[in-house]
Amino acid sequence: MQQTWFEKKIQKCLRKGKNNKYWKPLMMVELICLIFLQRLFRTIMQSQKKIIGIGTCVLVFFVSSSFAMPVLEKNSEVQAEQVVETVSNIEWEEVNLEDLVEYSYEGDADSYTVDEILAKSASYQNASAGVNSGEQTVFSIKDWNLILVNKQHPIPEEYTFTLGTITGTMKCDERIIPELLEMLQGAKNEGINLIVRSPYRDLSRQEFLFDRKLSTYMRQGYSYLESYRLASQIVMIPGASEHQLGLALDITSDTYSGLQQGFGKTTAGKWMADHSYEYGFIVRYPSHKEAITGVEYEPWHFRYVGKAAAKEIWERNICLEEFVDSLSE
Repeated sequence: MQQTWFEKKIQKCLRKGKNNKYWKPLMMVELICLIFLQRLFRTIMQSQKKIIGIGTCVLVFFVSSSFAMPVLEKNSEVQAEQVVETVSNIEWEEVNLEDLVEYSYEGDADSYTVDEILAKSASYQNASAGVNSGEQTVFSIKDWNLILVNKQHPIPEEYTFTLGTITGTMKCDERIIPELLEMLQGAKNEGINLIVRSPYRDLSRQEFLFDRKLSTYMRQGYSYLESYRLASQIVMIPGASEHQLGLALDITSDTYSGLQQGFGKTTAGKWMADHSYEYGFIVRYPSHKEAITGVEYEPWHFRYVGKAAAKEIWERNICLEEFVDSLSE
């Protein structure tokens, strides 16, 4: 994954502080300013006030820069030496960049553990138990749970559904919540504590995530078309994201919270790959189907299709595109 501007600047500060002890106090000040700016920029961008956000970040950057390189008076050498001596004992070699900067993938900031979800959703689970438990024997491309959404098939304008609350601010299509809770409990019974993140997203949120990734590639020197192609392999094009359907969720665990391909090798990732179909969910973007889905392997991205369809997809080792194509033949 390519580093952002903030990450490069922070690493540069760490290297300077490590190689020259007299730079340590100045680099400490600049490091704090950079972390503050990174968090402020993220908060502002998430609120979608882009123009105001950029202006604010530029203003704060110039103000903080004036303090980052103070001009010492002739009689302040002793004070400067005292400052250097005070910070000279800092173990810069032990500084972990990931402890200073909170990394996030392309998902949302909110996430909830299995205990938080099950505790707050107990009443919903009891009231909705068995809603989708009937065995489905005939499939149709018109079934709400089998709607195909990708780069070639955007969300139909007339598509509607009712949002249900998983817990807190986290929502999804209310029809999948009973099976979601059932799956979380099933994993917990096996000693696996799952974490749910990035369920339903509206169009504006998806636009922000895609534009951010697009801008990242363009800053690296790629053309607009090439940046668009690369970005669409990681963040789905607005209007074509399953998160906008309320049928997809990003799921990790308490031992591996990153939205990275390494999750597929963890105990939780393997359990989800082998058992999520029992609850109506599939790994939407398998590692061996990139040429068909057009999306890189995402072992954390799960899509609800219903228990019967999920079982057939899992047994046939196919992706949703192939399953839907077989229905239209």
